[in-house]
Amino acid sequence: MTRTLAAFCGQAKRNARWLATAATAAILFGAAPAQAQDANTNARLNKVESEVRALQRKVFPGGDGKFFEPQISATPTPTPTPGAPSTTPLTDVLTRMDAVEAQMTQLTAQVEQNTNRIAQLEAKLAAAAAPPVSDFVPGPGATPAPAPATVTPAPLPTPVAAAPKPAPVAAAPKPTAPSNSRIDAVKAIVKPQSADAAEDEYSYGFRLWEAKFYPEAQQQLKLYLEKYPKHARASFGRNLLGRAYLDDGNPGEAAKWFLQNFQTDKRGDRASDSLLYLAVSMKQLKDTKRACIALAEFSETYAAEAAGRLAGLYNTTRNGLACS
Repeated sequence: MTRTLAAFCGQAKRNARWLATAATAAILFGAAPAQAQDANTNARLNKVESEVRALQRKVFPGGDGKFFEPQISATPTPTPTPGAPSTTPLTDVLTRMDAVEAQMTQLTAQVEQNTNRIAQLEAKLAAAAAPPVSDFVPGPGATPAPAPATVTPAPLPTPVAAAPKPAPVAAAPKPTAPSNSRIDAVKAIVKPQSADAAEDEYSYGFRLWEAKFYPEAQQQLKLYLEKYPKHARASFGRNLLGRAYLDDGNPGEAAKWFLQNFQTDKRGDRASDSLLYLAVSMKQLKDTKRACIALAEFSETYAAEAAGRLAGLYNTTRNGLACS
């Protein structure tokens, strides 16, 4: 089918070129005196027009414009008006040549369209007939998989002598029981007895801390916070518990209570103290970064305390720290 369409389009192009040559010759002959060339010209024009009509019936089946609408229509022949001067033979020839040229233009355009459509059909047929191409493209570093190597059984390991059993670890020494004198000293700390039981528990913890009985103070203050977490002295109790650990040489445990007291209520009675003592604990732990962060937060959040009641401890803690 594709070859038939291509052959047909080629023949149409050759016919169009022949018609153009014939039309040019007809025009040249028409330029001569009308009386000498009239008969010959009319005969040749009749032949050209009949061939154009034949070719048009092949290009446009039906011959009535049903399948293809002409792009350029022939110039209609003017109807002579009664009383107007009749046209000359040369004028008639030129009119007929205009119509032939219009038909040739239409045929040429249609032939070009058919040629383009045939080329597209041939390209689609060639693409459909081509074998599918895999989209897989191996990477630049891809190498073929190596052939499986022969596996040689590994030699059996040489028996190793059993390691000697570790020596039994001595049990950690049990904490030394408080001496009788310490027990008597702790008993000497009188626990308050008032109408406010929560206040009495806190006050007893404070008295133990003040007497430097730090482990006993820690135990008492934890008991107070467990029983009365919402008491008015809770901020004092958490801060004092951190102080009891710090004064007992345990800055790591102290820092936990200082941070908890600050985060629980930043407007608590001893929140500012806890934040500053948190910096002290970090300094003792040689954690300069966290110590400087705590000092910066303290000076910004509690500027009045930093310049007043806690100014001495604040300046002492800053000494020796290279805070930016």
